[in-house]
Amino acid sequence: MKNLGGKSEQWLKDIGIRTRADLERVGSVEIFRLLRKKGYPSSLNVVWAIEGALAETDWREIPGSLKAEIESAIRKL
Repeated sequence: MKNLGGKSEQWLKDIGIRTRADLERVGSVEIFRLLRKKGYPSSLNVVWAIEGALAETDWREIPGSLKAEIESAIRKL
């Protein structure tokens, strides 16, 4: 998928995320939490890559308002 490299795809597979449907079902914030729980050094860059993959756009084109909403959700984890 767009934005996701080999390393992040392997991390996703390790937590049971294998398809676009899995990404949609679980969501970027929960995936971030699961990656951290598993011990992966995930960062907001992984979240932006997932959001970009879901939107089929470059991660740099994610609207600032969506980024702010996601960052707020992550701070509450």
